[in-house]
Amino acid sequence: MGKLPPPFYVLAVVVLAFGGIPKGYDEGGFSASVTLPAFKNDYNLNKAAWKNNATGLANRTANISSFGVLGAAFGALIAYFLNDKLGRLWSYRLAIVIWASGILMQVFSSGIFGFLLFARIWGGLGAGALTVIAPLFLSEIAPTRVRGMIVSMYMVVLLSFLALGFFINYGVSKTMKTSRSQWQIVQAIPLIPVAFAFFSSFLIPESPRWLATRGRDEECLAALARLRGLSQNDAELVAEYERVQIEANALVEMKSLSLLETAKECLAVPDLRSRYFLAVAMHTIAQWTGGNGITYYISDIFQYAGVKGSETSLITSGAYGIVKLVITMIFAWGLIDKLGRRRCFTAGLVLQGATHIYMAIYFGAIGQGNQRASDAAIASVFIYATGWSLGLCTIPYIYCSEIFPTKVRSFGYATTMGLHWFWQFAVVRVTPVMLAALNKWGAYTFWASICAIGLVVLGLWAPETKGVPLERMHELFEKPWYKSGAAKLPYREDSIYEGNDAEKVSVEHREIEH
Repeated sequence: MGKLPPPFYVLAVVVLAFGGIPKGYDEGGFSASVTLPAFKNDYNLNKAAWKNNATGLANRTANISSFGVLGAAFGALIAYFLNDKLGRLWSYRLAIVIWASGILMQVFSSGIFGFLLFARIWGGLGAGALTVIAPLFLSEIAPTRVRGMIVSMYMVVLLSFLALGFFINYGVSKTMKTSRSQWQIVQAIPLIPVAFAFFSSFLIPESPRWLATRGRDEECLAALARLRGLSQNDAELVAEYERVQIEANALVEMKSLSLLETAKECLAVPDLRSRYFLAVAMHTIAQWTGGNGITYYISDIFQYAGVKGSETSLITSGAYGIVKLVITMIFAWGLIDKLGRRRCFTAGLVLQGATHIYMAIYFGAIGQGNQRASDAAIASVFIYATGWSLGLCTIPYIYCSEIFPTKVRSFGYATTMGLHWFWQFAVVRVTPVMLAALNKWGAYTFWASICAIGLVVLGLWAPETKGVPLERMHELFEKPWYKSGAAKLPYREDSIYEGNDAEKVSVEHREIEH
């Protein structure tokens, strides 16, 4: 467009993107703080106390990490209902308050194991809700032509704080004496930027699209004007306002169906059923290839691979987070629309599978005695991060937003996102147990086999959706599921006009009319 975006729009994007901090920091900052000596002392996680019960120690560690994910699974489902009842803005604020209260309870749990687990679940409710509310809110305020980039800011902030968390842990371990205040400071730090987001949210307007669905037309127009930095009489703004009204009226009509009726339609119509279970398969395969389980325990995994010293492990873990961040940025802002979805998840699964196979051989037959093999094992963890970020870390979210028609998109997104969190809980819960009980190599063999299954199942089932208009998406799923992967439509880029005609042809708009 050639001009700077309006300040209120920039503020809104920053505030909503900060909704990714709780999840990102939990995977980086909190997961690393569990390895600090002071935290281990407070919650009885020292190996010396579990000499003959390695599985018991693994279970205790897993409960601490995974209970936050369990809370997030329920939070994501609850947010589906809150979004429509309270509005996007108040749902966002409520989720922050719940998460922040959980963090405060967590910080002052003072070695009480049961209270810590409760705090993890309670805070997880807010973190999980934000994974639904923030991206949805971002998509609703973004102009169509830059929607993908704007929504991806959520993931950029999430991964930035994931990487930052490891370095903060390193900083406190290097500069502070071993004490409870070490891990308390680490776990409390994200309260600062999220508090900024909470108070700044009172400066930004409610989602214009939600206001339109509630018949609050004057507020809708005022919110659009504020976000776009235009007068309410501006021709471009009026055109967007009229389009929002059309979309809102269509969605209101669709909401006459009950949740049960929507679910029945989604599962009864053959092509919708194929799309729904493809989304389920993607989330399932993504998590069970190792997924976020490895991220939560990355500091331990680097030490298993041969990194010596907890401080060095934290630095290496921070580098791991940076690799994920950089690859995801390249993926979100370039590769996904250049190479297509299939090439990205295929390449990602191949890289993940190859590194899992090497790690299985390393732990099963070589061990840390061989320095070159150990260096290769450390390198393979970074290659794994590249494959995970390139493929199934992000693609399931994109598929869910593309393959469902408008009438079942909310149901499909909410329920499959809830499943994503339940699978992540299961993976985070069992990963340390698998590593202990299966002598590490067995866990990597399992993850490699899931990668192989994913290549076959998704290769047969998941069609290329790059450049396919939403209203023609059903054509990709007209054949049996095992032939859908070969379905193709001619690639096209939909026209996006500039100036006063900006966005008059939007894929979403055409689909609603259709």
